[in-house]
Amino acid sequence: MPTVAEQLRQAREARGLTVSQLADMTKIRTDHVRALEEGDYNVFSAPVYIRGFARTIAATVKLDPQKLVADVDAELSQIKKFKVAPRLTGESRGMVDYLMLQLSKLNWRIALPAVLLIILIIAGVAGLRIWQERQNRDPLRNLGPGIYQPKRTGGGETLPLPPNTPARK
Repeated sequence: MPTVAEQLRQAREARGLTVSQLADMTKIRTDHVRALEEGDYNVFSAPVYIRGFARTIAATVKLDPQKLVADVDAELSQIKKFKVAPRLTGESRGMVDYLMLQLSKLNWRIALPAVLLIILIIAGVAGLRIWQERQNRDPLRNLGPGIYQPKRTGGGETLPLPPNTPARK
């Protein structure tokens, strides 16, 4: 049974395509096409790239993509680097990662209006308190004691009118 590399190379040559023509047709870099045709899987960082590129090339050169991907999986299981699938996420880095994960789970069509409504309510309550405080504050409270005398409440004295003043009509 031929290897995946041999199958890809034979199918490309049977179609009369060069490596650069195949790379242009599939939008895969030429060094990746060469690596697949040479069976050099260490060029790739993850097996998902190998499977995807092999599937794309197989469809382009008229091979059965499902059979070829199965052959790729069989070959990858023999390579130590690709026996175990890599972790998609690294180790947890703390509270920020946890918070970002939780935020990514939110339905923002509901959460964003709710957050905006809460912010508006808080701003309204704060504005109302500030307004009430300004209404109750004495505007002259910072003046010195000789300049401002607060209004006295309760029976103050009034001066009499001078006796020579004519009465008003």
